[in-house]
Amino acid sequence: MKIVRRTLQAPIRFYRTFISPLTPPSCRFLPTCSAYALEAIEVHGPAKGSYLAVKRISKCHPFHRGGYDPVPPPKTKK
Repeated sequence: MKIVRRTLQAPIRFYRTFISPLTPPSCRFLPTCSAYALEAIEVHGPAKGSYLAVKRISKCHPFHRGGYDPVPPPKTKK
């Protein structure tokens, strides 16, 4: 599982290192969408983390308010 997580996180890290510094800050959310995606994949695993990241990125448009939107905590098994 760790290899899958790292593989999914690699393009996000590439974006944060090489592409994001070239563009003005424009993220409407805190944490940024890339930080959210990295954390979601780390906390929830590759499948659910990727789903949460795509869901979050789909909200990134001028008609959404943005704001503070942390990664939800993992559900505990009873």
